[in-house]
Amino acid sequence: MKLTFFGGSFDPPHIGHEAVIKAATKELDSQVLVVMPTWRSPFKEGVCAPAKLRLEWAKKAWENDGVHVSNFEVDKERPVPSIESVLYLKQIYNPSHVYLIVGYDHLSTLNQWYRYEELSQEVEFVIATREGKHAKGLKNLVINASISSSKLRQHMDASYLPEVVRAQVFEYYHTRIQMKKRLERIVALLDDKKAENIQVFDMEGKDYFVQSVIIATTLGERHGMALLDELKDQLKPEGEEFLHVDPASEWVVVDLGDMLIHLMTPEYRSRYNLEEFLSDYEKARI
Repeated sequence: MKLTFFGGSFDPPHIGHEAVIKAATKELDSQVLVVMPTWRSPFKEGVCAPAKLRLEWAKKAWENDGVHVSNFEVDKERPVPSIESVLYLKQIYNPSHVYLIVGYDHLSTLNQWYRYEELSQEVEFVIATREGKHAKGLKNLVINASISSSKLRQHMDASYLPEVVRAQVFEYYHTRIQMKKRLERIVALLDDKKAENIQVFDMEGKDYFVQSVIIATTLGERHGMALLDELKDQLKPEGEEFLHVDPASEWVVVDLGDMLIHLMTPEYRSRYNLEEFLSDYEKARI
């Protein structure tokens, strides 16, 4: 039995990935295609959507009789090099041959992959091409879909998403994009009014009661109240709802529903060290 292995972050999954799967099913003489979402790519600092959510989308979009979506890397909860996943698949399926699909963008650095020499002995590389480019001396899958996950994360277009999960994926990333814009707007306002040491914490998927937290240091008690007035004046006309405000002069807390803003004097910020708590909370729940 021959096996095809297609791994990636799928952040988000899109019609380019779908085109690779269809081409591999049609053009490669393998009996099973394993799609394996990463927990986090070894080549990236992070991802946008949580691993289990990306796994769920991939299963809904692509799993069928000839395609299996594996949770192996997601369950590891750490970056997993390709050689480790390949050896796992060989143990499970005992294939006579393994095709490993690699995007054309990774071709130039392929020999830098972890345990590359061993990997090259275990698999046959298959290059998913883009924009008419081909890899000489290797098997190619000609993919005409000109789209990337990174572009979609910046400018979400539902037409590039797999139909089965289109509404769910679009809603998730659209919300994230809007949150990013809101955070950038608030940070800019605080910075313009001389707030110091502004930090943003992403609490999405961390079992916390808001999605984002902003902490900023004020120049003193009056400055904290002035920053609060500036946020109200600028953000309320833009549709932000101030659900609750605790206007204590040393530590102002603003609740925007899905976001908290903490404006703290230097003494209070040093005393309570809120950023250490949030950082530990993030790391403990990745």
